[in-house]
Amino acid sequence: MASTEEQNARPIDEKVETKASYSDEKLDDGKVDVAESIKGDVYDDGREIDLDETGKERPIETDVDVATRLISLEDDPTLPCFTFRMWFLGIGLSCFGAVLGQIFYFRPQTVFVSQLFIQIIAYILGRILEEIIPGPGNESDRLKTSNTRFWRFLNPGPFNIKEHVAITIFASTAADSALAINIFAADDLFYGIQPNAAIGIFTLIGSQLMGYGIGGLMRSFLVYPTYIVFPNLLPTVQLFDALHRGKGIFTQKKRVRFFWSLFVIIFVWEWFPEYIAPTLTGISIFCLANRNSPWFTRIFGGAAGNEGLGAFALCLDWNYVGSGGGSMGALFTPLSTQLSLYTGTAFCMITFCVVYYYNVWNGQSFPFLSQQLFYENGERFNQTLILDENFRLDPAKLAEQGLPWFASSQVIAKIGHSLAIGATITHVFIWYGKDIIDVIRKYRRGETYDPHLAKMKVYPEVPVWWYLAMFAACFAMAMSTIYAAKSGLPWWGLIVALMLSTIFLPFVITVYAITGFSPNVQSLVQMLGAAFIPGNPQANMYFTLYGYNTLDQARGLIRDLKMGQYTKLPPRVTFTVQSLGAVIGGLLNYIIMKTVISSQREILLQVQGTNIWSGQQVQSFNSNAISWGALGKHLYAPGGRYTIVPFSILIGLAVPIPFWLIHKRWPKAKADKVVTPVLCWTLGYLSVGINSSVFTTFMLAVFSQHYLRRYRASWFRKYNFLASAALDGGTQVMVFVFTFAVAGGSGKERPMPEWALNPAGNPDYCMRLT
Repeated sequence: MASTEEQNARPIDEKVETKASYSDEKLDDGKVDVAESIKGDVYDDGREIDLDETGKERPIETDVDVATRLISLEDDPTLPCFTFRMWFLGIGLSCFGAVLGQIFYFRPQTVFVSQLFIQIIAYILGRILEEIIPGPGNESDRLKTSNTRFWRFLNPGPFNIKEHVAITIFASTAADSALAINIFAADDLFYGIQPNAAIGIFTLIGSQLMGYGIGGLMRSFLVYPTYIVFPNLLPTVQLFDALHRGKGIFTQKKRVRFFWSLFVIIFVWEWFPEYIAPTLTGISIFCLANRNSPWFTRIFGGAAGNEGLGAFALCLDWNYVGSGGGSMGALFTPLSTQLSLYTGTAFCMITFCVVYYYNVWNGQSFPFLSQQLFYENGERFNQTLILDENFRLDPAKLAEQGLPWFASSQVIAKIGHSLAIGATITHVFIWYGKDIIDVIRKYRRGETYDPHLAKMKVYPEVPVWWYLAMFAACFAMAMSTIYAAKSGLPWWGLIVALMLSTIFLPFVITVYAITGFSPNVQSLVQMLGAAFIPGNPQANMYFTLYGYNTLDQARGLIRDLKMGQYTKLPPRVTFTVQSLGAVIGGLLNYIIMKTVISSQREILLQVQGTNIWSGQQVQSFNSNAISWGALGKHLYAPGGRYTIVPFSILIGLAVPIPFWLIHKRWPKAKADKVVTPVLCWTLGYLSVGINSSVFTTFMLAVFSQHYLRRYRASWFRKYNFLASAALDGGTQVMVFVFTFAVAGGSGKERPMPEWALNPAGNPDYCMRLT
């Protein structure tokens, strides 16, 4: 007989009949204690929980399977967290990550500091400190040092999982470039506005921590439940388990050896597609067959930025196939999400080609793929020529310059994003609404309904008033700085922006945690900001900061709280390192931003920049502020050129309903597997960037999430997510070394000589169109 938790388990990919995962051991109150009923560890073979009635290992299907069969329930509450090693490496790697992340922000090819990269570096350094720091944990110093609190603080013993998780959260939080930096950089570069350091710092702190206060108040239904999985956390968590748990088990040694072998192999291999042989980034048989066709480039090209759609190209560069290169993660994102994504991508390819061929929105006057604004003749639009001395829209100047245009593919992308926003709302309501209400009720009754949450009961929880106090302090800072910075955002605008973040957070998190896809509501926030405060790009940027960044920061906090729950890191430790990481990262982001702008101003203002520095991200953020903040009612209002963009939100509200009705009428049709927000969002999936990885990633997703998950269940459980961590981690280390060794990050570029696999022009030999 299946336990209560299993009967209520939410399928991760496919609904199948499963046997009891664990015995029905009852507590005194009659409830099932899942954590105590599971015998053995996730590394053991032949556990009853893993086997079906025939004795074969069954596939990972439900959220309970993920919680009990992929992630260890092992915990040792006596392990220290706040050690010297944690503080030293946490602060040091936070500084390193913040500086590196901000430098990468101004690179021509956007690169992010991967959490897996930080995780691996932290482990290596932690093991080194374990050996060299005196203390009772160091064999050579055990007899020389007394086992006092001071020496236990310095080196209490082996570098443990709680220290490692705390350092990783600490540094990865700091490594994300703060959205407020976009405003300061755009103000400096395009408006000549340079707020004093105090305003900049308090704006950064307030905007970074505001979301933490909101997210912490929603823990009961956005962190604790079993069905809140976060698929992209699984490689990270399994790597923690592989490095720190089950040391005496032979299979665990095999897992660690498997990880480091794959890590080294991908590190060596990535030098070929990234540097020696860029053609490997996108091998296109079609372009090799016809090198002089613009349409072949548009459809089959994709190895160069904004080149083409990458149809049927073979990509051998994990920097783009893996989760660090913009992919959702072929080895860990559920198959239903990925099938929805690639179905939407097929529609994206067809739609882009059709609207361009028929010259919709004057598309043939502009590049096939581009995110910039243009004059009608195809020249780049000069947005400063339509603003007055207060940086607000001047109607007379606008009449002289004319309204700008987007590339037709960019309009389709905006339509897709708007559809996804509407679809997210309805999708969550009809598929997960009852679950959310049920979870809140259980939390209020004090019921334990997650095996990992049960293990966390031994640690003091973060009081609600901590999050309330953080929100109140950040709100006061935000209210003060929007006036001190002369942002043009009124007090009520700040409140409305925060209300939007709060309202949309549960919808975004629910979809993200279950499907691995994070809906982006930035365009909706910019749209509403333009409606509330028209003609003011400055106010729109600040409205976006508090309406979108607050939600994004809350998403990061909730994701890290779930990682703490999976790895049994005490909640108050998680709260501390998250908060300090955000503050340290924001301060260093500001310093590096000012340094880069002062030394590279002219390059950052150029359309193309150089191979070392580029202002493309700042330019894009500023262009969106102009198009929405200054020109919203001209471009997007009823009767405007792109009125379909905001109207698509209303259309998106209806998209999930047909699939829901089909599922109710024909349950076996599996219409419930269609993730409608992903389907809508991917209508513009290929609008910018390098697109040659799409076909390869799709094939890999089917191999991993269908074949391995269903037919090689044991290998999938023990090695699949670990392989993803090794491949992503090794690639990130290579990108870091490559950036500073030969790609110009240290100030001098060392280009690879041209040869057959490193040709002039597009790497895939497609016809060059720009």
